[in-house]
Amino acid sequence: MIEANSNHYQVVAGSLTGKRETDEQTFASLAALSERLERLKGIDDAFSGVAFSAAVEELQTSKTAVTVG
Repeated sequence: MIEANSNHYQVVAGSLTGKRETDEQTFASLAALSERLERLKGIDDAFSGVAFSAAVEELQTSKTAVTVG
């Protein structure tokens, strides 16, 4: 399972750095990481202040803009 977790991270990181194309796999990985973060926040209040970077937030926004547009 650790490999799958790091794979999602690697996909999103690669898209943010331009090492790979931003595609559906990027957004699927981002969704998986978002879901995991929300589960962590629900499990322990210590994670309540954890958030994605501004670059990741911008990436999420670009998916919404593409979907709507």
